[in-house]
Amino acid sequence: MRLQAVRGFKDWLPEDFVKYEYLIDKARFWCKLFNFKEIKIPILEKTELFVRSIGEVTDIVQKETYSFEDRNKEWLTLRPEATAGICRMLIEHGLYVRPKPLKFFTIGPMFRHERPQKGRLREFYQIDLEVFSDLNPYLEAEVLALALNILKSPLSEVSERLNDLYTLELNTLGCPECRPKYREVLLSFLKQHKEGLCETCKGRIDRNPLRVLDCKNEGCRQVVSESPLITEFLCEACKAHFLELREALQFLGIEYSLNPRLVRGLDYYVRTIFEVKAKGLGAQDTVCAGGRYDYLLKELGGPELPAIGFAIGLERWAISVFGDEEKQGLLDPKSLANKLCPELYLIFLGKPLIKQGIILSQKLREKGIRCEVTYEEKSLKAQLKNADKLGAKHVLLLGEKEWEEKKVVFRDLRQSTQKEIGFENLEDLADKVFKEIKGWI
Repeated sequence: MRLQAVRGFKDWLPEDFVKYEYLIDKARFWCKLFNFKEIKIPILEKTELFVRSIGEVTDIVQKETYSFEDRNKEWLTLRPEATAGICRMLIEHGLYVRPKPLKFFTIGPMFRHERPQKGRLREFYQIDLEVFSDLNPYLEAEVLALALNILKSPLSEVSERLNDLYTLELNTLGCPECRPKYREVLLSFLKQHKEGLCETCKGRIDRNPLRVLDCKNEGCRQVVSESPLITEFLCEACKAHFLELREALQFLGIEYSLNPRLVRGLDYYVRTIFEVKAKGLGAQDTVCAGGRYDYLLKELGGPELPAIGFAIGLERWAISVFGDEEKQGLLDPKSLANKLCPELYLIFLGKPLIKQGIILSQKLREKGIRCEVTYEEKSLKAQLKNADKLGAKHVLLLGEKEWEEKKVVFRDLRQSTQKEIGFENLEDLADKVFKEIKGWI
């Protein structure tokens, strides 16, 4: 039997990892500028948490979670999203009493047993940010600005004019006062047009009619195009809030488009919701999505504390920036290749020098030089060939003769230059090689 990864789960090869690491570094930089604190939550939670937070009748809970009964007869679930776990953390540790706003972010894998899609596997990584505070439209606008700053940060290395790669879509879901009225009207409309819906959406009508608005099936999209709009049913408070949010986005110079049929797949959202889409990704083009949830913390046993958050899908973000086998990205992944290459390749000719090589390589790494040494007794030609294959920038050659004369041969493979470096001892040699590589000589 041929062993291979489980369907929907993917290995990260070194060339994949360096792309994700690059994007995560960008995200961490912007999160910290906005004073978000990084946290870690477990990937495994009690199933009850997601039933109470996401909603028992959502597709995620009914069909997509990886849930199982453990040896203690307790039902556990691999987290399908991070928000519920962060709320549980706030309640369990009493963090809600700390000065507001509370700003947290976490980066890690999520799990959903759904059909694998482009940029969305069954194990997928998200950058998740949440703000807990007495919200107002200006704080919400700042959160949206942060999402766009993160997504666009790699593109600043290409050109400012390419920042139109991402488009922000905005909507409001109203509040518990006005949404039930809309739900009732939408439910009536969908029942009248039930024959035009796909089988999945026919089952959603009574359970979660708003999810029909998010279906990608062409027949459902045609039906939905004639459906009533939630913006026609907003109460005065929700109307005023949404107008003020749009004004705040204008103050910040953030372009957006209104999408009155935009919904989210989780039950806890109220008022502001949004998605950021990337050009060139086809139907699965959402790289970031989120919104506001005012009552989730209370529903989970904590105080009533409004919140807003969003998640960025790392894999889709990477495709939009670097491309994949189907499309070319704006940044060439090869531009990150240097991160995979050693700065220095050490060649020691003669078995007696291998012990010295162990010491020298350690001293160089302590100084921050990324170096490689094989400790193999191969010919000079073979080792130079290997250094070239590894993409080494520099080579240091030390043979028995050089050791006796206290000098080494140092080659810059990028500049095709070579020189000798004299030394007194290994500490002196490590210091001189370090300065040579850093250009301090």
